[in-house]
Amino acid sequence: MARKDIINSVIGDGSSFKGTFIVKGSFQIDGKFEGDLKIDGHLIIGTNGRVKTSTILTESITIAGTLIGNVDAKKEVIVIETGRVLGNIEAPKIDVGEGAIIQGEMTITGGQKKNITKVVEESFTVNKPSENSDIDNAK
Repeated sequence: MARKDIINSVIGDGSSFKGTFIVKGSFQIDGKFEGDLKIDGHLIIGTNGRVKTSTILTESITIAGTLIGNVDAKKEVIVIETGRVLGNIEAPKIDVGEGAIIQGEMTITGGQKKNITKVVEESFTVNKPSENSDIDNAK
Protein backbone atom coordinates (compact mmCIF):
# COMPACT_ATOMS: atom_id res chain seq x y z
CA MET A 1 0.00 0.00 0.00
CA ALA A 2 1.23 3.50 -0.83
CA ARG A 3 1.94 5.95 1.96
CA LYS A 4 -0.46 8.88 2.18
CA ASP A 5 2.31 11.46 1.68
CA ILE A 6 3.57 10.01 -1.64
CA ILE A 7 1.34 10.77 -4.64
CA ASN A 8 1.68 8.35 -7.59
CA SER A 9 -0.80 10.01 -9.99
CA VAL A 10 -2.47 13.43 -10.22
CA ILE A 11 -5.25 15.15 -12.13
CA GLY A 12 -4.11 18.74 -11.75
CA ASP A 13 -6.11 21.89 -11.05
CA GLY A 14 -7.70 23.06 -14.31
CA SER A 15 -7.55 19.58 -15.87
CA SER A 16 -10.49 17.24 -16.42
CA PHE A 17 -10.83 13.54 -17.15
CA LYS A 18 -13.80 11.34 -18.13
CA GLY A 19 -13.56 7.57 -18.05
CA THR A 20 -12.18 4.81 -15.86
CA PHE A 21 -9.13 5.25 -13.67
CA ILE A 22 -7.51 2.25 -11.98
CA VAL A 23 -4.52 3.23 -9.85
CA LYS A 24 -2.08 1.10 -7.88
CA GLY A 25 -0.76 3.51 -5.27
CA SER A 26 -2.01 6.94 -4.26
CA PHE A 27 -3.97 9.32 -6.45
CA GLN A 28 -4.83 13.01 -6.07
CA ILE A 29 -7.58 14.86 -7.91
CA ASP A 30 -7.27 18.65 -7.93
CA GLY A 31 -9.24 19.06 -11.18
CA LYS A 32 -12.48 17.51 -12.42
CA PHE A 33 -13.12 13.76 -12.78
CA GLU A 34 -16.20 11.94 -14.07
CA GLY A 35 -16.26 8.16 -14.30
CA ASP A 36 -15.20 5.07 -12.39
CA LEU A 37 -12.40 5.01 -9.79
CA LYS A 38 -10.66 2.00 -8.30
CA ILE A 39 -7.68 2.98 -6.15
CA ASP A 40 -5.39 0.41 -4.53
CA GLY A 41 -4.03 2.97 -2.07
CA HIS A 42 -5.03 6.40 -0.82
CA LEU A 43 -7.23 8.79 -2.81
CA ILE A 44 -7.15 12.54 -2.17
CA ILE A 45 -9.81 14.84 -3.55
CA GLY A 46 -8.14 18.23 -3.13
CA THR A 47 -9.88 21.46 -2.18
CA ASN A 48 -10.49 22.32 -5.87
CA GLY A 49 -11.16 18.68 -6.81
CA ARG A 50 -14.57 17.72 -8.18
CA VAL A 51 -15.52 14.07 -8.65
CA LYS A 52 -18.70 12.50 -10.04
CA THR A 53 -18.85 8.69 -9.94
CA SER A 54 -21.12 5.81 -9.01
CA THR A 55 -18.89 4.24 -6.32
CA ILE A 56 -15.24 4.81 -5.46
CA LEU A 57 -13.46 1.64 -4.39
CA THR A 58 -10.35 2.50 -2.38
CA GLU A 59 -8.19 1.61 0.61
CA SER A 60 -8.66 5.08 2.13
CA ILE A 61 -9.73 8.54 1.02
CA THR A 62 -9.38 12.16 2.11
CA ILE A 63 -12.07 14.49 0.77
CA ALA A 64 -11.34 18.21 0.80
CA GLY A 65 -13.31 19.04 -2.38
CA THR A 66 -16.62 17.89 -3.87
CA LEU A 67 -17.75 14.31 -4.38
CA ILE A 68 -21.00 13.21 -5.98
CA GLY A 69 -21.08 9.44 -5.58
CA ASN A 70 -20.55 6.68 -3.06
CA VAL A 71 -17.39 5.60 -1.24
CA ASP A 72 -16.49 2.04 -0.27
CA ALA A 73 -13.20 2.21 1.65
CA LYS A 74 -11.33 -0.74 3.18
CA LYS A 75 -9.66 1.33 5.93
CA GLU A 76 -10.87 4.91 6.45
CA VAL A 77 -12.65 7.96 5.08
CA ILE A 78 -11.64 11.47 6.11
CA VAL A 79 -13.87 14.41 5.14
CA ILE A 80 -12.17 17.64 6.16
CA GLU A 81 -13.94 20.95 6.81
CA THR A 82 -13.99 21.99 3.12
CA GLY A 83 -15.31 18.59 1.96
CA ARG A 84 -18.71 18.20 0.30
CA VAL A 85 -20.25 14.76 -0.30
CA LEU A 86 -23.52 13.76 -1.91
CA GLY A 87 -23.57 9.98 -1.56
CA ASN A 88 -23.21 7.05 0.80
CA ILE A 89 -20.02 6.23 2.69
CA GLU A 90 -18.97 2.82 4.04
CA ALA A 91 -15.71 2.22 5.90
CA PRO A 92 -14.34 0.80 9.17
CA LYS A 93 -13.51 4.36 10.28
CA ILE A 94 -15.04 7.70 9.22
CA ASP A 95 -13.67 11.06 10.39
CA VAL A 96 -15.74 14.17 9.60
CA GLY A 97 -14.31 17.62 10.22
CA GLU A 98 -16.38 20.50 11.55
CA GLY A 99 -17.92 22.38 8.63
CA ALA A 100 -17.93 19.41 6.24
CA ILE A 101 -21.19 18.74 4.38
CA ILE A 102 -22.47 15.20 3.77
CA GLN A 103 -25.84 14.08 2.47
CA GLY A 104 -26.21 10.31 2.39
CA GLU A 105 -25.93 7.28 4.61
CA MET A 106 -22.78 6.51 6.57
CA THR A 107 -22.00 2.96 7.62
CA ILE A 108 -19.09 2.53 10.03
CA THR A 109 -18.22 -1.16 9.93
CA GLY A 110 -15.57 -1.15 12.65
CA GLY A 111 -13.71 -3.65 10.52
CA GLN A 112 -16.52 -6.24 10.72
CA LYS A 113 -16.75 -8.60 7.76
CA LYS A 114 -20.25 -9.82 8.66
CA ASN A 115 -23.53 -8.08 7.85
CA ILE A 116 -23.53 -5.00 10.12
CA THR A 117 -27.30 -5.14 10.77
CA LYS A 118 -26.93 -8.73 11.94
CA VAL A 119 -23.96 -7.88 14.19
CA VAL A 120 -25.91 -5.10 15.95
CA GLU A 121 -29.11 -7.16 16.28
CA GLU A 122 -27.15 -10.12 17.69
CA SER A 123 -25.43 -7.91 20.26
CA PHE A 124 -28.84 -6.64 21.40
CA THR A 125 -30.33 -10.11 21.87
CA VAL A 126 -27.34 -11.67 23.65
CA ASN A 127 -28.25 -12.21 27.30
CA LYS A 128 -25.22 -11.51 29.48
CA PRO A 129 -25.09 -13.24 32.92
CA SER A 130 -24.35 -9.97 34.71
CA GLU A 131 -27.61 -8.43 33.39
CA ASN A 132 -29.75 -11.20 34.92
CA SER A 133 -27.94 -11.16 38.27
CA ASP A 134 -28.46 -7.39 38.61
CA ILE A 135 -32.18 -7.81 38.00
CA ASP A 136 -32.42 -10.76 40.41
CA ASN A 137 -30.53 -8.83 43.11
CA ALA A 138 -32.90 -5.85 42.79
CA LYS A 139 -35.95 -7.99 43.71
